[in-house]
Formats: sequence, C-alpha cells, structure tokens
Amino acid sequence: MIGRSGNPTLNESTFERDHSYTGEKRMTIDGTVHRTLITLVLLLAGAFSSWKMYFEGQNVFPYAIGGLVVGLILALIISFVPKTAPYLVPFYAVAEGLFLGALSANYEYAYDGITLQAALLTMGVFVALLLVYRLRIVKVTENFKLGVIAATGGIALVYLLSFVLGFFGITVPFLHESSPIGIGISIVIVIVAALNLVLDFDFIENGAQQGAPKYMEWYGAFGLVVTLVWLYIEMLRLLSKIFSRD
Repeated sequence: MIGRSGNPTLNESTFERDHSYTGEKRMTIDGTVHRTLITLVLLLAGAFSSWKMYFEGQNVFPYAIGGLVVGLILALIISFVPKTAPYLVPFYAVAEGLFLGALSANYEYAYDGITLQAALLTMGVFVALLLVYRLRIVKVTENFKLGVIAATGGIALVYLLSFVLGFFGITVPFLHESSPIGIGISIVIVIVAALNLVLDFDFIENGAQQGAPKYMEWYGAFGLVVTLVWLYIEMLRLLSKIFSRD
C-alpha cells in the first residue's frame, strides 16, 4: 500500500486506483522531474507577466484574482480526476503564476528584496530536504506521515477560520501579527510546509515503484508544485513579519 501524503492533492487512494503499469505506460521518477520542471517554467512565465505589469503601473488585480480562481478550479478538477493532469496542469501553472507574480510584486513593493530571499530560501529548503530524503536521514514512517498530515490539516482549518471570521471583522490572534509569537507561528507553518515535501518525495517514489500510469507523472509534478508554492508564500509571510519589525 502506498503511503500517505500531507499534500491534499496527493492522497493515498490516488495511485491505488490505477497501478501495475509497465514499460512506456509506467510512471517514472525521471518523468515526474521533467514534468515538474515544465510546470515550474510555466508558473514562472505567468508570474513574470503579472510582476512586469505591476511595476509598469498596470492594474494587475483582475489577473491576480482571475489566476487565483481559475487555479483553484483547475486544482480541484485535477485532484478529483487525475487523468486530466496532463491537459490541465500547464494551464493551472500559468494561472497560479499570474496570482503569485502579483502577490510577490506587492510584497516586493513593501519590502525591497523580499521575493528573492523568499525564493532562495524555498529552493534551499527543497534541495536540502531532497538530499535528506535521498540519503534516508529521515525515515518516512507512518507516525511521521500522520504527524505531518495532522499538522497540515490543523493549519488549513486555522486559515479557513481566519478567512471566515475576517468577514465579521474578527482576526485570529497572532496569526498575522509581527510579534515574536506571530513570527514563531509562521516558523512552525514553514516547517510543516517543508515537511510536506518529504511526504511528496516518498509518495512519488512509491508511485513509480508500484507501476502507476504515465499520466501520474503530471499529477505528481502538480502536487509537488502545490507544496512549493505554499512554502514560498509562507516564506514571504515570515520574512515580511521580520522586516516589519526593523
């Protein structure tokens, strides 16, 4: 049985629906890496477009909201119907990129240099955890998986509660504050987001070993990029809290 992933787009039943493929029809780790790179390039292209428009003085709000909504819709479709991944993931990447570029530009305008630092930290964490995983320094046990999944679910519920309460003018204490406690909360969230990468690596590796179908390479790339985007946004939030105290 394939292990769990804390990433909501990669769940335990995903590979169990289709497995034991062979030859060219079989998912491979190399194929997933290639699809991940393509997805990241498309995401960066979308991000650069809205970033450029922002600093040219254009109104990027429609692109940001449009990208967020379209990206969310496509993400839901891909999550529930993995076979659509090869066709929808490229469009998801561009849409998510438009939103991410506008968001990043807004942070960059407020805190000069923050986006480069967040991007470098995100990639540094990615490489470090990939090495840790490949060297088997961290064992992805069932308890480890359950712990990360529980923490991820808890964070999702807190964010959802914060979003709903925001309509009534109520804020969740410390979550968005730059106080030491607020910074500590952001550090914990960053750690949880990073640990999801380990679960994603494990999930993709197990999928390849058990003969998942070829289209799951795109699905695996999609799940990995979702985690990277989440980690990058949390890095931005953490750094902005630190910078605002200077």
